[in-house]
Amino acid sequence: MEDVTDAGIYARESSYLDRYIQLGVASGRVLSVSFPEIPDDDAEDEHPILDRVFEYLDGLEPVTFDDVQVAMTMPTDQRSVLEQVQQVPYGDQVTVETLARMTSGLDHEDEDDIVLVRTALDENPAPLLIPDHRIRDGPSAAPPDVEQKLRSLEGL
Repeated sequence: MEDVTDAGIYARESSYLDRYIQLGVASGRVLSVSFPEIPDDDAEDEHPILDRVFEYLDGLEPVTFDDVQVAMTMPTDQRSVLEQVQQVPYGDQVTVETLARMTSGLDHEDEDDIVLVRTALDENPAPLLIPDHRIRDGPSAAPPDVEQKLRSLEGL
């Protein structure tokens, strides 16, 4: 498991994304991932997860984040959806309907369940680490330009 014990805010500028990548970390877990144009004033730029994110953005080889713990402080049904998003491999994509089929207890033909899947994607606390850009027809918690660049990086 990735060591994320240093609580705080960490940010580093990405020329590929044309903005910063900012992490909120506490209690050994990533609380949030965001993509601000200007980072928080107290953000530090050195953290092992940021190093891995930049290896991922280099695109030289697939980088996974499945060992990084993300604090999922949302309703259980949304957490179940996001846990399934984490199972979609680098370079693959699925539809919202397929994601609903993958999630135990959801019916891909039930409109309320489809809305639940879309809500979970939209409220994802850690886009990129929970790769909602791999859900072809769903919303992403990342800004649209970031989502598209992540999709392009993975050939989606």
